[in-house]
Order: sequence, then C-alpha cells, then structure tokens
Amino acid sequence: MTALITLLLVIATSLLITRVATVALTSTGLSREAARFQARSAFSGAGFTTSESESVVGHPVRRRIIMMLILLGNAGIVTVVSTMVLGFVNTQTTGQWLTRLGVLVAGLLGLWLLANSRVVDRVLNRMIERALKRWTRLDVSDYAGLLHLGGDYQVVEMKVEAGDWVENGLLERLRLADEGILVLGIERQGVAYVGTPRGDAVLKAGDTLILYGRATALDELDRREAGEEGEAAHRRAMVEQGVIGEVEAREMKGAEEEG
Repeated sequence: MTALITLLLVIATSLLITRVATVALTSTGLSREAARFQARSAFSGAGFTTSESESVVGHPVRRRIIMMLILLGNAGIVTVVSTMVLGFVNTQTTGQWLTRLGVLVAGLLGLWLLANSRVVDRVLNRMIERALKRWTRLDVSDYAGLLHLGGDYQVVEMKVEAGDWVENGLLERLRLADEGILVLGIERQGVAYVGTPRGDAVLKAGDTLILYGRATALDELDRREAGEEGEAAHRRAMVEQGVIGEVEAREMKGAEEEG
C-alpha cells in the first residue's frame, strides 16, 4: 500500500510541476491554453511540433522552462512505472490486488477532479504566481521580438580584422548609423565589455562588435576593406539606407492614416 501512496504522491507532484510551468510560460506571453499544452507535452515527452513550439524554442526563458520540464518528466515517468510495478508485484491474493487497484483508481479519480476544479485552479494559480514573483526573477523579455529579428534584421558579432574598413576608425566618424547599422557593444580582450559605446570609441583589430541592422548591410560591412573602394562602398550604403528610410517612413505614415 505504501507503494501506491507514493505513486499517487508522485502523480500529484507531476501535476503541480506542470501547473507551475504553465503559469511561468503564461507570464512570458503565451496564452493559457498554449502554455498548458506545451508544459504537458514537454513533461510527458510527447514532443508535438507546432508553430507554438517554435515560439517556445525561439524564446530563451520558455526554452529553459521546457528543458527543465523534459528532465523532470523523464525522471517522473521512470518513478511512476517502477512504483506501479512495486505496488502490484507483492500482492499475494486476488482480494489484495483488487483492493490496491481500487485505491489506485480512486486516487487517480480524486486527482483528476482536483486538477479540473475551477476553484482549485484559481487558488493554485494565485499561489504559484505569488511564489514565482517572490522567489524567482523571470526575465520574460522576448528580445528577438523586441528587436524584430527575423526577415532582414539581425544581431550579429563581427570580428574586426587587420585591413578592415572600420579598423582604427573613430566610431562617430564611421557614421555606421547612416548605413542603418547600430553598434550595441564592443568586446575587447582584456578589457571590460563596452555597451552602447560612445562616438569617441576607436575600433581596433581583434575587437568583436555587436551590431544590429539589415543582414545585407551587415554582410557588406563585414567584407568591406580599407581604402578608396571601402569609402565608396560606405557612400553607397548611406544612399541605399536613405532610400530604405524614406520607404519605411511612407509605410508608417500610410499605416497611421489607415488607423
């Protein structure tokens, strides 16, 4: 009988874990239905492939939650199976077997009723939300969404090589923003990371730049070499960005007028 009680406790704990994960996923912006489905899928190892699954994989916080669910789910399934076997393998009579089966069915029915109770659902959700806010710090920002990454916009690392157009360049004089490229940070060996560097920063060979912009512009900058050809490419890139900026401005104005 102890094995059956342990089994029911394991199942109850599993339900609680998926409930906590559901609330955590909901706090990242997923709908409640989608969060519940993804949490149960990950915990059970079902591995459904949907567009919602792609949104989970692409979000760092959701990905960590799902990864933890997969690990806990694997351990939980093994525990449930082994405990169930122990619960019935030592039965000596048919009466004992039926009694234990009845206890198991009654326990599972009770857990099912609790799991589907709206009152219990509301109380548990409030408790879990308070606990998550008090004892955890979920960074739920979807940076890919905030920066509109995808399509032609990217965040990339670019290593400054000897002979590159940007080598030994003063950031404000390079005028990368006029090409539609923003320098988010500079990593230099032996020096602390510089976030949102000022215009007086000088780019050295060996630096790693964190850049945001259109993929085509970033790729061209990475291949650009010092010299007159590099300066000509810089001028062309500024003209191209000016045209793109005008198009985007017109599209935004049209959207505002329609709204």
